[in-house]
Amino acid sequence: MNDPASPDRLGRFLTLADTAEVLNVSARQVYALVRSGELPAIKVGAAGHWRIERLVLESYIDAMYEESRRLSLWQQSDAAPLPELSDGRIIRR
Repeated sequence: MNDPASPDRLGRFLTLADTAEVLNVSARQVYALVRSGELPAIKVGAAGHWRIERLVLESYIDAMYEESRRLSLWQQSDAAPLPELSDGRIIRR
């Protein structure tokens, strides 16, 4: 079976549409991540088309998993309800 998001098909650099397909989000959402600087990308060519390096995308995904893991651990910790340690937010379990 051919996976449309396989690394062999996509190559080193991904378009916004390719990246959206990998992340299962819209191209508009990927563009917002790129414009905010959250997802590093480069502009290529005279028209300035955005490209995301596949390895950068993989690193971004890994970082999001780590952030999610840490947030989950924080929310389970005894310190989470302390406003002075949670940026004033009260996190309920």
